[in-house]
Formats: sequence, structure tokens, C-alpha cells
Amino acid sequence: MTRALLGVVLLATFARGVLAHEVRPAYLELRGTGPDTYDALWKVPGQGEDLRLGLYVELPVGCTNATAPRRSMVNDAFIERWTVRCTRGLTGGTIHIAGLTATTTDVLVRLERLDGGAQVTRLTPAAPSFVVEAVPGALGVARTYVVLGVEHILTGIDHLLFVLALLIITRGGWRLVKTVSAFTVSHSVTLFAATLGFVHVPQAPVEAVIALSIVFLAAEAVRMHRGLDGITARAPWVVAFTFGLMHGLGFAGGLSEAGLPVGHIPTALVCFSVGVEAGHFLFIGVALSLIASVRRLRIPFPRWTELVPPYAIGTLAMFWVIERTLSFLLV
Repeated sequence: MTRALLGVVLLATFARGVLAHEVRPAYLELRGTGPDTYDALWKVPGQGEDLRLGLYVELPVGCTNATAPRRSMVNDAFIERWTVRCTRGLTGGTIHIAGLTATTTDVLVRLERLDGGAQVTRLTPAAPSFVVEAVPGALGVARTYVVLGVEHILTGIDHLLFVLALLIITRGGWRLVKTVSAFTVSHSVTLFAATLGFVHVPQAPVEAVIALSIVFLAAEAVRMHRGLDGITARAPWVVAFTFGLMHGLGFAGGLSEAGLPVGHIPTALVCFSVGVEAGHFLFIGVALSLIASVRRLRIPFPRWTELVPPYAIGTLAMFWVIERTLSFLLV
């Protein structure tokens, strides 16, 4: 089985490159403060010191700045706040993000009206604008965050390699079901706790520990191949639950990158979590399908090829451990 996983490792590693969490969405919030005024918050991912992506908000005709924009750089993100007056209102108007088509970044947009009604949407390079709805639907809000969760996990190569290593060790079946279930429960606990503010952990060390958890599983897979059963081979669900707590903090960091307002976090959490789990099961389904396809070919692989997937996973994860550890030790 592990021989077939070589293709999965290569696919997961190089499909999006070796960078984990490439998706850092920009965030636009328009909060109604009067019949025709809105407080605007615009957050754009940074690109090094005092640099930012070339993304700019274009509001509907009739909207003008009532105050001068206040700009700052916080946590590698460009923040801009100002008040806008829209004499013709926003309903039916088009909000466009200039420069989005030239990037790989998404933009989350939240429009909160004075009466409490809200519209949430997600803009992409293929669809950089949207029309403000008169009565936004609740399903649109859910769809936005579910899709964000799916994209976050499918572009989070480190999380996928962790799941892949568990698949190698458990070899599928009921053990895999129990292991993935334990991982789901544990990372959901810390995702909710961290995002709601009950747990505060710096993101940089968390990312380093996540990478270290992958190295541990890769080493356990090598030990198992040599006939030395470690704790993961005996009780994979215990290991998955333990490290899942740390992975949940990583998911929380990904959600917070969107700059979500506190009042909207509970809804975003549920939908984002559903998206993350959907992404997990999608990846596992693809991996199992690939394994089944390779098995049908009945290719006589040498036995040493079983070590290629765990060594490939461990090598890449060790690179991340060093890179991420240095990133916060040298600051």
C-alpha cells in the first residue's frame, strides 16, 4: 500500500509547491453607521517590510470618502480604515477589487447594514467584483466560509502530509476511520478555543510544532517498516488526537488571517470547520482511489520503495521545522 502512496506524496508536495498555507485572503468590511455612511476596513497581505499587494477597493458610483484613510502595518498586513458616504446607497451597486486578477489571492467581503443585515461574499481573481444584494441570503454566508475552509486545507500541504502519514501507518480500514475521527475532534476543540479567544498561542511556534509532528509520524512509519512498532502503530488515534490539538491552532491562525470581525466569528467557525473536514475527506478519497488504481496495475515494486514516501514526507517536514524555528528565533 505504501508504495502506491509515492504518487500521492509527489502530488501533495508539488501540486502547489513546498509552501504551506499559500492562501492569505484580503479582507474588506463595510459597516453601516448611518443612512448613507459606512466605516470601511481594508486588510491586504503584506510582502515584506512596508510592502503590500497591489489591491485597491473600487466602490459604486456615488460613494466618496468622508474621512482620509488611516494606514498602518500590523502582523505583515496592510490595514486601512476610513469612512465612506454613498449618496445613492450600496444596494444594486458593484464593488470591485482592482488588481485582483493579477494575483492568486482571494478577498473576503463583509457588508453590515445599519439594520443588522449582513452580506458576506468571496471574490477571486476570476470574479473580482460583486453586486450588493437587497436582501442577502444566509446560504451565501455559509457557502463563503465552507469554500474558504476547503481551500485552506487543500493548500495547507503540511496538514495534508500529516494525514497522509497517518494513512501510511494505519493502512486504511477501521483504524483509519478512528484515527481521522480523533484528529477531527481534537483540532475542532482548539480551533474553536483559539478563535473565540480562550487560548492564546503565538502562531510561529505552532507552525514549527506542526511540522515537527509530521517528522515524528514519518519516523514512526520507517520504524514500522523495520518491524519496530511505535506508539503510533499501536494506538494511532491517540497520536492523532494529541497532535490534532496543535493543528487546530494552525487552522485558527488561517481563519484569523481573514481579519474576521468578532461578532461574526461563531458563524464563520462552524462553516470554516465544515469546509476543513470536507477538504480532509476529499484528500483521503483521492489518496485511496490512487492506491486502488496502482494496485490494479500489479507492478512488482522493490520492497525498498516502501520507504520512499515516509522519507520524502520527513525530509520536507524537517525543512519546515528548521525554517519555521529560525523565523521566530531570529526575529
